[in-house]
Amino acid sequence: MLDASGRSRAAWTWALLLQLLLAGPGGCLSRQELFPFGPEQGDLELEAGDDVVSPSLELIGELSFYDRSDITSVYVTTNGIIATSEPPARESHPGTFPPSFGSVAPFLADLDTTDGLGNVYYREDLSPFIIQMAAEYVQRGFPEVSFQPTSVVVVTWESVAPYGGPSGSAAQEGKRNTFQAVLASSNSSSYAIFLYPEDGLQFFTTFSKKDESQVPAMVGFSQGLVGTLWTSDGAYNIFANDRESVENLAKSSNAGHQGVWVFEIGSPATAKGVVPADVNLDLDDDGDYEDEDYELATPRLGLEDVVTQSPRRGNPDPHNVPRVLSPGYEATERPHGAPTERTRSFQLPAERFPQQHPQVIDVDEVEETGVVFTYNTGSQQTCANNRHQCSVHAECRDYATGFCCRCVANYTGNGRQCVAEGSPQRVNGKVKGRIFVGSSQVPVVFENTDLHSYVVMNHGRSYTAISTIPETVGYSLLPLAPIGGIIGWMFAVEQDGFKNGFSITGGEFTRQAEVSFVGHPGKLVLKQQFSGIDEHGHLTIDTELEGRVPHIPHGSSVHIEPYTELYHYSSSVITSSSTREYTVTEPDRDGDAPSRTHVYQWRQTITFQECVHDNSRPALPSTQQLSVDSVFVLYNQEERILRYALSNSIGPVRDGSPDALQNPCYIGTHGCDSNAACRPGPGTQFTCECSVGFRGDGRTCYDIDECAEQPSRCGNHAVCNNLPGTFRCECIEGYHFSDRGVCVAVVDQRPINYCETGLHNCDIPQRAQCIYMGGSSYTCSCLPGFSGDGRACQDVDECQLSRCHPDAVCYNTPGSFTCQCKPGYQGDGFRCVPGEVGKTRCQLERERVLGAAGAADAQRPVLLGVFVPQCDDYGHYVPTQCHPSTGYCWCVDRDGRELEGTRTLPGMRPPCLSTVAPPIHQGPVVPTAVIPLPPGTHLLFAQTGKIERLPLERNTMKKTEAKAFLHIPAKVIIGLAFDCVDKVVYWTDISEPSIGRASLHGGEPTTIIRQDLGSPEGIALDHLGRTIFWTDSHLDRIEVAKMDGTQRRVLFDTGLVNPRGIVTDPIRGNLYWTDWNRDNPKIETSYMDGTNRRILAQDNLGLPNGLTFDAFSSQLCWVDAGTHRAECLNPAQPGRRKVLEGLQYPFAVTSYGKNLYYTDWKTNSVIAMDLAISKEMDTFHPHKQTRLYGITIALSQCPQGHNYCSVNNGGCTHLCLPTPGSRTCRCPENTLGVDCIERK
Repeated sequence: MLDASGRSRAAWTWALLLQLLLAGPGGCLSRQELFPFGPEQGDLELEAGDDVVSPSLELIGELSFYDRSDITSVYVTTNGIIATSEPPARESHPGTFPPSFGSVAPFLADLDTTDGLGNVYYREDLSPFIIQMAAEYVQRGFPEVSFQPTSVVVVTWESVAPYGGPSGSAAQEGKRNTFQAVLASSNSSSYAIFLYPEDGLQFFTTFSKKDESQVPAMVGFSQGLVGTLWTSDGAYNIFANDRESVENLAKSSNAGHQGVWVFEIGSPATAKGVVPADVNLDLDDDGDYEDEDYELATPRLGLEDVVTQSPRRGNPDPHNVPRVLSPGYEATERPHGAPTERTRSFQLPAERFPQQHPQVIDVDEVEETGVVFTYNTGSQQTCANNRHQCSVHAECRDYATGFCCRCVANYTGNGRQCVAEGSPQRVNGKVKGRIFVGSSQVPVVFENTDLHSYVVMNHGRSYTAISTIPETVGYSLLPLAPIGGIIGWMFAVEQDGFKNGFSITGGEFTRQAEVSFVGHPGKLVLKQQFSGIDEHGHLTIDTELEGRVPHIPHGSSVHIEPYTELYHYSSSVITSSSTREYTVTEPDRDGDAPSRTHVYQWRQTITFQECVHDNSRPALPSTQQLSVDSVFVLYNQEERILRYALSNSIGPVRDGSPDALQNPCYIGTHGCDSNAACRPGPGTQFTCECSVGFRGDGRTCYDIDECAEQPSRCGNHAVCNNLPGTFRCECIEGYHFSDRGVCVAVVDQRPINYCETGLHNCDIPQRAQCIYMGGSSYTCSCLPGFSGDGRACQDVDECQLSRCHPDAVCYNTPGSFTCQCKPGYQGDGFRCVPGEVGKTRCQLERERVLGAAGAADAQRPVLLGVFVPQCDDYGHYVPTQCHPSTGYCWCVDRDGRELEGTRTLPGMRPPCLSTVAPPIHQGPVVPTAVIPLPPGTHLLFAQTGKIERLPLERNTMKKTEAKAFLHIPAKVIIGLAFDCVDKVVYWTDISEPSIGRASLHGGEPTTIIRQDLGSPEGIALDHLGRTIFWTDSHLDRIEVAKMDGTQRRVLFDTGLVNPRGIVTDPIRGNLYWTDWNRDNPKIETSYMDGTNRRILAQDNLGLPNGLTFDAFSSQLCWVDAGTHRAECLNPAQPGRRKVLEGLQYPFAVTSYGKNLYYTDWKTNSVIAMDLAISKEMDTFHPHKQTRLYGITIALSQCPQGHNYCSVNNGGCTHLCLPTPGSRTCRCPENTLGVDCIERK
């Protein structure tokens, strides 16, 4: 500690800096603006090293922290922590958060000061200057609070280094961090001030000794363990725990100045959690800003997909927490004109986990999790540029403060996610767990376990199955029906004026629950993340279980009586708790089957994001009652499947049985048709009413054929197509819909450059050229060396014109000719003079071998056993060389070297490629407008668990001949690819998940890959190199394998968020894929071996789904469900072309020649589009109106071409992956042994 007089020499300097610092926000925090530190300020210095903890720093003043106000000493660690009690040795290095001790962590990471790599200083300071400086900082963050500290603790980490692990990190070499934590205390409260100067944070991750990998730093607070007889984690708050948030510590603020963060950490308001300041970072004090500067000065903090709440000063009741705008309503542009007032509230992501008390349930206590703060702006968001945030079955409405989404009639949800009322729903997800059973000290661990649920919405009944649950824990999980019960709450039958979980949240929320078993030590914690309805129409969920459960003997059955549960709603947070009984009946032994009744207590917190702008929407009741009956639980020991089934309804709080005096509409006993709504009446009376577009008595409903009843309803020049519950009008060919919704003649006056698009009818580019004449006119002209009208050109035989020298030989070639001097002459063939020509390498070697063997004279025989290389007419090595004595043959390169793996047995000749590399054609080989489809070509498209064949004839869909090729009802087939060599269809299935295949000529379908898959979607083939490629949107990676599913290798597992479509260009060796990451959609490419990765398109994309590559025109085309466009580009040329706008909801696409064929989710149809005139030409509606997925063309003949992997696997031992003009040999993942060789 340093007295005031010892600091008088520098007081005037710091006083001036203090005035400048606190007068206004200015720019970033400089190092000179930190609290004074160093030995000259009276600081103690922490011993250098790794994971060092200081001796106790005894305080003169008392520190308040959470609900304590009696802390009189603290400890400082190397690793960015101020501890309120001495950290145990086992927790000296960073590990699981929260730790067992109270902690203030401005930058929790594995830091290192060994060998002079930085310093850590600390002191308690009572000087008036430092006390005033701290008071001013707190005043900036909490302007409504009058705070005068009596004690200030200043801790500074100066130029500290990251712990780099055993081998160090080259990327972090020389990087150092400087930051400061200040704890200011008065008699009644304490505040923490975190300071991060500009360029003070140069690294954001460190090597974890526990995980043995780089992990992000963390900013947070922890109360440590609480309790006496029973100890558990106390409250803790995490304000940053990912790289993006940590990077923005120096750029953002919650106290009005970049790099400054203030928190109330000890007072009556912080008993349940630390309170962050909430002062906007004002950027207008210095006048107007250019747009670019404005964006740079207002960074986004990330972690913005989940919104929850954190307590605010003066409002400790979590039920009354003010809302924070969701990221969906952020402004992205600054309005032009005069400067306007703009404020942004920058806050780090914060997670609150209040104190946990075993076996104590308080219904009024709210537990909040997963808080993520976002910022709002003065620039209002509207539907005009945010319509994509609403469901396709929702309408967007603008309000005074922003916009909201609302599901249209006959659909339910929160507007961002909507599903059809009464329609069955599917839920898919993964479960992992770490569970102790009974008194066992060894946990049962399982990961990547599948969860599938099926919900009958009309009855509110959910069926949930969790597969591959180990027997050691399966029976003991039977009482935990609430694992699947949350799905029942989501789709519970709604009583009038009450809402189920999906209507409130849209299936996008975070759930944390805790189960305490009465009379049994320990507890079970359940964490679930619901991510809404995915693109396949399924709800997605990730579940994590951890803790201890009582042991239930093998073979036992569990019975759970009907129960009720109260759900309390308040400001984007829902809580519930209950006490439940369950009866365990053990297996019958000698006529005795003992049964016992047990009790557990359950509480949960659900946090979600709601739209706050629509004040007209009826408020939810503050309390709703979930009634659950017909509870069924079962563990199948043979299949290792855990099953839960429950019936659910949501309504008002009532006493007695859940079924007492309830209307059949609410309890699911109404018997209405699946296309009808149940309308409750007085008491138990009700009526069934057919939905719009259906007719009947409600118990049986028939689709109304609107087209037959009113044939003229679509007007002139239109066709009416009946659909279940509705109809669709389509204009006939040559007409389109006007703004008034009537069909009018198409008048397309846009000129088309047929030469540029490749849609002309000139001969191939090797024989003719297309000449653009302006407008939509062009002419064809034969190239030099050819004759004809340009549409059909013949080669001219120049050798008949005697153009070579008399002492030369003329060789005619397509479009040209070559002249070669005769033996004994040298020259270019047009002029030959006597003399010898220089010999090639092959000729020289051949002469050397023959000379060494004594056979230089052609009349003398070659010695037996001598190999003589064979040369062609130009002196090049013949690609296939054979030994005349042994009969062995092999392939050679251009220098005559044998290619590994190509040698064959006697009597066999390998199919070797020319020793000259095959040409890479950059332009179209054949004009795409005149490419004929091979006879027998089909379209193949997926419809849930079915694949249909749709014949094509001259690019026209033969709709009357469409028929099912494969039907596997249990599967959800997403991606399709066709192998033209073996005539085999390949597909991805997200239900199991798996990758399968089946022959187009019949036979049983087979699964080739089913392990280590998350959500396989796009799939593509290299029919030449015999490999498959696929995207996985759950594991965020792209893989390759042989066509039988063996030899798997991950090509990419970074930089991917939602990879979907994927296509190959095997001849050129390129790979292309889409990533519909909503925050940063893009289209990427690489070589097929994974090298040379780069982005092709990134701007003006929404949800790029399907992708197709046409080898004839070198066009890469895609369909985008966000921008509702089809676009194309040539990967070798700049720029891209919008083919057609106004698409509905395209999913997958394929192409051949001038036509694109795509599937559409909105219309449930296959649509053909003409690239030449940018127009939809034809539509096919399958008989069954359900969602369509992947589509591909099944060619009856493979396109011409080859690559370096098409012969003898390119000489590779395992995977051969083509690249432009070459190939790379790769080994599969986890290759055992040393029999695999990688080389280029």
